[in-house]
Amino acid sequence: MHFTDSVLCMIEREIGDQLARLFAQYPFVTVTGPRQSGKTTLCRATFPDLAYVNLEAPDQREFAESDPRGFLAQFPEGAIIDEIQHVPDLLSYLQVLADDLGRNSLFVLTGSEQFRLPSSISQSLAGRTALLRLLPFSLAERQRTGASATIDNLLYTGFYPRILDQRLEPRQALGDYFETYVERDVRRMGEIRNLSSFRRFVRLCAGRVGQLVNLSSLGSDAGVSHSTARHWLTVLEASYIIFQLPPFHANIRKRLIKSPKLYFCDVGLASYLIGIEDPKQLVTHPLRGALFENLVVAEALKHRLNRGRQPNLSFFRDARGLECDLLYETGHGIGAIEIKAGSTVPSDAFHALNRVADLIPTIAGKAMVYGGADSQSRTDGQVVPLPDLSGLLERFDHDSSAD
Repeated sequence: MHFTDSVLCMIEREIGDQLARLFAQYPFVTVTGPRQSGKTTLCRATFPDLAYVNLEAPDQREFAESDPRGFLAQFPEGAIIDEIQHVPDLLSYLQVLADDLGRNSLFVLTGSEQFRLPSSISQSLAGRTALLRLLPFSLAERQRTGASATIDNLLYTGFYPRILDQRLEPRQALGDYFETYVERDVRRMGEIRNLSSFRRFVRLCAGRVGQLVNLSSLGSDAGVSHSTARHWLTVLEASYIIFQLPPFHANIRKRLIKSPKLYFCDVGLASYLIGIEDPKQLVTHPLRGALFENLVVAEALKHRLNRGRQPNLSFFRDARGLECDLLYETGHGIGAIEIKAGSTVPSDAFHALNRVADLIPTIAGKAMVYGGADSQSRTDGQVVPLPDLSGLLERFDHDSSAD
């Protein structure tokens, strides 16, 4: 599936098969994800014969708002409707249309909001639409662009398709992306009046990737209240700038940390926001390990979403500091993953993972993902370089043990 237009040369997306399969089974498929993650290109490539309309265009939006029945009557064979969140009332008319026609494969809807849009859909299109989330390129998708795959370049450039396809300078492109996001989406979504404080808040978040969410600390450093910090974090998550990794909860005789951890959907944007201007800066940067962890956790999230599955990701930390960076839950058990940016494997690599596995009997496999080049199979688990992460997650998906 390759699609070329004047803007973007389509890289085949892992989620494409899921999109085609679900469209055959439902009247609607709704694809959400951050701006510039490739939603439009994916949908138009997968369904080249469907009509296309973008509700960001003022004339189309006004038509859909003022005459929804007339607007939909343009598309007797269905259509791709981009940025549906601009006209949420259209969803009720789509419901009626689907019920009248009584068949599948009608409309593909896209949107850039994570919470408000699915809430509207659940009210209007419950049982009639499949939901997919598309994040920027995965490692494998990015590799097909021919871009440098060194770890520091991955952390600096990130995974947004347009930056990679058009070989844009990341600092300029990510700066433009962020400013456009603040001026357009934040103004509309968040009712945020002090945009300069919000920009400072987002940069503070970028400096805390991989850390526990502490609203009091974030708010204090940004000069805003605890409740404002909570609201702004919700805005960032709703617009796919950040995501929060939940802590593992189970009935074990340990006091477990209850706060989530903070990550960015694109590690390149996090690097830009903390002031990285060249990949060479990352070699000795104090946040390199945290950014590498962000990259791995985001990759695991993409791996799940691209296969149409629930994330089922968490981390483990108890009150004494025993920690596992990532727990990857499947029907076969839990894969426990330690993440280290260094290129050498420490002698005690599996010490913490073994202790966590003693506490959680459903852990079926253990692995360390690191910044080196060689795979190793050890008594306690697998040592996996970053390019082999997807293969490790596939083994967790299909095997009762990845050891």
